[in-house]
Amino acid sequence: MTFEPEQLGQSSQELAALLTDLRKQAGLSGVRLASRCNMSQSKISRIETGRARPSIVDVEQILRALEAPPDLIAKVSALARMANTEWQDIRSLRRKGLDKKQQELASLESSTAEFRFFLLSMLTGLLSTPEYIRASLANSPVDTSKTIAKKLERQQVLYDMSKQFTFILTEQAVRWPLVTAPEMAMQIDRLVSLTHLPNVRLGVIPLRGHTPIAPMDTFTVYDDTLATSENTAGVTVFRDPRDIDTYLELFATLEGYALFGEEVRGLLASWAANYRSS
Repeated sequence: MTFEPEQLGQSSQELAALLTDLRKQAGLSGVRLASRCNMSQSKISRIETGRARPSIVDVEQILRALEAPPDLIAKVSALARMANTEWQDIRSLRRKGLDKKQQELASLESSTAEFRFFLLSMLTGLLSTPEYIRASLANSPVDTSKTIAKKLERQQVLYDMSKQFTFILTEQAVRWPLVTAPEMAMQIDRLVSLTHLPNVRLGVIPLRGHTPIAPMDTFTVYDDTLATSENTAGVTVFRDPRDIDTYLELFATLEGYALFGEEVRGLLASWAANYRSS
């Protein structure tokens, strides 16, 4: 089953209604279905009213309990996949206000304990100097002053010792000359300083040796419950545990190719020195 990006994340109500209809056609009460699925009746109720987004596993349990035929399982599973995947295009984000996206991220960060960032081609706002943040938004057709302020405000989360951060950067992400050479040196200095935070692991994959894997996107995993993938056109949000596991496995592999600790501090210091001498 294929679908357009705009459909992603918009199927929750359709899924809820379909699951409700299937339960009624099977002649089961919510209590009886909950018992068959080993779920609480309140969870079944929240799923059917659209107040809770069921995971793929939840949907599969319900369909097995209802003894749904294979063709119906395929249809409902596709709907569940769409409901657990959301596309946020950059045009819509700009219309709503990019600062609103920053507020959304701040809320997500406040409820997350462990963060995993893979940065393919540029730095995330949490790691960036003010100059780098301004440069990253320089080509935006909308006013970005509030967005810049929100990005800088969000950096305070790094100093919350109840949270753990792992950043894996490619050499390209570190060295792409988004700002002037002196500003690049200061940006790299900031990366070095952040490696000393006890709750932050910052690693770099250098462009040397053999790295037999080629990730296609920048991505972030929040705990083990949500993952986001970014490209020029927008952001895809994944809630399907299978998608999240895919990103967790990829992250673990990439982590094995990254330099950390004194090794990465020495490498970063040499790059900063090169920018200062250029």
